[in-house]
Amino acid sequence: MGGAVEAFFLGLGQRGRADLPPRIRGSIRVDLVDGGHTDHWYVDMTAEDAVVVTREAKPADTVMTTTHELFERLIRGDTPLIAALFRNEATSAGDPRLVLTFRRFFPAPSGTLDPREVARRQALHGPVWRERLRKTAPVTPG
Repeated sequence: MGGAVEAFFLGLGQRGRADLPPRIRGSIRVDLVDGGHTDHWYVDMTAEDAVVVTREAKPADTVMTTTHELFERLIRGDTPLIAALFRNEATSAGDPRLVLTFRRFFPAPSGTLDPREVARRQALHGPVWRERLRKTAPVTPG
């Protein structure tokens, strides 16, 4: 197994719940399957201020299954998790809210921009327009 995967999971404990919504709590087990071998990572997100990660294969609220290779692409930000699920490259069973929550730990794909910033850049009524409007607005006597 790649060191990047292990570093990712060990880093979750250090990051804690800062990236997670406060009301979502539960556990997710990530099964990384290659050939006949499966590595298990159990991520407990039930504590108020911590995320606990172990290598146990115990039952979880949600189980996500994928390959090591795909998981490494997820943690590099090369592939979005939802796209991998839609393409059936990864599967999940259990509470779907936990998968959506877990994906917050992955970086955004490279080149991804905040949609609000894109809209600001493309809007015809940006800062230049507002300045022109301010200069041409009639002054009302008061």
